[in-house]
Amino acid sequence: MMYKRYITRRRARFQCIFEGRVNLPWGTAVENRDGFLYQGGKLLCAASSQNAKEFFVQDDDGQGETRGRLVTAILARLGPQKAHQRASSASWEKIWADRKCRPYRRTEDEDYWIWNENFYNAPIGDLRHIADLVGAKI
Repeated sequence: MMYKRYITRRRARFQCIFEGRVNLPWGTAVENRDGFLYQGGKLLCAASSQNAKEFFVQDDDGQGETRGRLVTAILARLGPQKAHQRASSASWEKIWADRKCRPYRRTEDEDYWIWNENFYNAPIGDLRHIADLVGAKI
């Protein structure tokens, strides 16, 4: 799905290959034009890039702030995952076992759970479910 409006879910500080240094505060609105995120006339990154996942969430439904807080809280609560320690982490075990989480997993690697692009733009209800599952607080 091509979203039109995004906001920063945390301060966006990165080096942009298109226009140099980016430094946008939390909650800054950006626009998706033809698969690229722009802030004003400044080209920031591709909408499917790692920078987009790390710093932006879609806001077409007006829930971008809540979505951003939920994504950030979930990622902070889970922390890094190591394939050989997957079973030792109760939160990661819950993620692996939960059917509602499965659509948000990239399938390229069987040993690691890597969130796909849909996770960062998921409906609020799904993100609340995941946050409750792992005990993330917003």
